[in-house]
Order: sequence, then C-alpha cells, then structure tokens
Amino acid sequence: MPDFPWPTGAATGIGSLPGTDVVEAQRLVLGELPDLPHLPELPDRGPGADIIGRTAGLLVEMPVQLYAGRWQMAPRPGKDLRRTTDLLERDLDQMTEAGDGFAGTFKVQAAGPWTLAAGIDLLIGGRVLRDPGAVRDLTDSLAEGLRRHVEDVRKRLPRATVLLQLDEPSLPTVLAGHVRTESGLGAYPAVDGPAAATALRTIVEQVGVPVVAHCCAPAVPLQVFRDAQAAAVAFDLSLLKDLDPLGEAIEAGLGLFVGAAPTSGPSPDGKQVAERVRNLWSRLGFPAARLPEQAVITPACGLAGASPAYVRAALTACREAGRRLAEA
Repeated sequence: MPDFPWPTGAATGIGSLPGTDVVEAQRLVLGELPDLPHLPELPDRGPGADIIGRTAGLLVEMPVQLYAGRWQMAPRPGKDLRRTTDLLERDLDQMTEAGDGFAGTFKVQAAGPWTLAAGIDLLIGGRVLRDPGAVRDLTDSLAEGLRRHVEDVRKRLPRATVLLQLDEPSLPTVLAGHVRTESGLGAYPAVDGPAAATALRTIVEQVGVPVVAHCCAPAVPLQVFRDAQAAAVAFDLSLLKDLDPLGEAIEAGLGLFVGAAPTSGPSPDGKQVAERVRNLWSRLGFPAARLPEQAVITPACGLAGASPAYVRAALTACREAGRRLAEA
C-alpha cells in the first residue's frame, strides 16, 4: 500500500465556506482541521471568488472577463481579472500569516479543466468545451498556472506538504454529453473517458504535488480519475450507488476523501459520521487498519450555503470522526 501524503485519521474541508471574512475563515480552518487544513474559498465575496472565476484567474496568457454575468475569454487583461487575482493574493497573504510555521499537510483547491471548459465562454460565443483545440490550450494554461500557484504556496509555507484538489463537478455532465448549448436546444458532444483522463493527467504531471480529484455529483468517474493518476478521489458518500468500482480503486491504492458529514440539516455528530465511513469500509471488505490511513473525512461538499454555526459543527464532527477511526 502506498504512503499517503496526509496523517492517519485526518479530516479536512472541501473548500468553500460562508461569509466574506478570510481572516476568520482561515482561523476556523486551522483551528478545527489542524491535521489537514485547506485554503478557504469564500464565494459570497462575488465574482472572482466563485469557483470558475477564481480558477480562471490562474490561467497563463489566457485572460478572462465578465460578460452578461458569465465568464468569457478576453482579448486582454482587465478589471475583472485584476479583481480575481487581488482576491486570491489577499487570501494567500492571510494564509502566510496565519500558517506561519505550519509543518503539516495543506490543501489548495481549483476547478479542473473540464469544469472550467464547461463554465467559460469563448469570445466568439459558445463554451470553450465546443472547441477541442481551445480545451487543449485551456488545459495547458491551467497546468502551468496551477504549477505556479502550488510553487507560491510552497514558498509561503516552506515546511508544509501541499496537496492540490481539482474540483470537477461538471465532469459527469461533460462525459454524458449533457452540457447544454446557449440556446438550450442542443448539447455539446460527449467527451470520452480516455480524453478526459488525458487532460487531467496533464495537470497531475505538471503541478509536482499529489492531486485529489473531487466530484460531489452522482456517478463519480472513478476510472477517469484513476487513469489521470490522481492520488485520491473526493466524493459525497450519500450519492454513492455502485461499490464495485470504489473497491477496485481502493485495492489499487487510491486514497479516499469521504464526504460523510451532511452540508445541511441537524448538526452532524462525529460518532455517527465515523460509523457511516466504517460501515462503507466494512461492506467493501477491507482490513479495518487500512481505513484511517487511506481515507480522509470531509463534509459531503462545500459549505458556502451553511450557517457559521453549522460549519463549525460539521468540521468538528469530521475531525472527531477521523480521530475515532484512528483510535479504533
């Protein structure tokens, strides 16, 4: 079994949190998730803090702009891109201050190439997804931008081990050929699994750190993520239907970021969260000792829509669940 780049019994967040105060968000993450904290994302701050805009700001020599409320390619950098890069720079400065001396594993998140291609328009109209050449250019630009981003984080937290999480909520829709055209009357052609994996692998090979592939939609494309050589996959446990592909992935040494704490409802309980994960592992038939090493406990998805009190309860429950699994 491989050595996983996170501590035994770890818990972390998916990325997004409510509110606009990055100082408080970073303090919360470092306090509640000390074994595997992450860079918080605060989409409530508006354009440029959203998943598409935030990642598009990392693209190299591919500027973007807002047009009619959507991100699109731009002929030159402008105020929308400056706002996006300023927000991220502020977040990184706060991370540098709050994480001074941090020597554990630290996670950063960005949209993957397929979610980005499905979420950004070409200047001439239509999604980037419509043009395979544009998708390749976007992927190469993103790979270089993420390499620089990871390197920046490493310099700011020189004692930390960095993980990169690629968020691909749109990938199942892309693979199924269900991304609608602007008219709503048609859909873009389906992308096959090997092509999807090739784009992801371009990024995995370039960033120089382990990559966690995240998809909290139904029908997580596990084979695509495995073929892309991701170190782990993050998913919503409540949406899991077919256990066989997951068992094969575990057997092959893929790490699991198990989204076991709900993102809404009554406050999660750490003991119940741990039991949900333990029951999954037991059904798959793997040795109990491997569970806290191979699995990380997370909320089911991002928590931007939750109240601050719920967020704290959910992160506390994930941390307690990880500890319970490690002590079992």
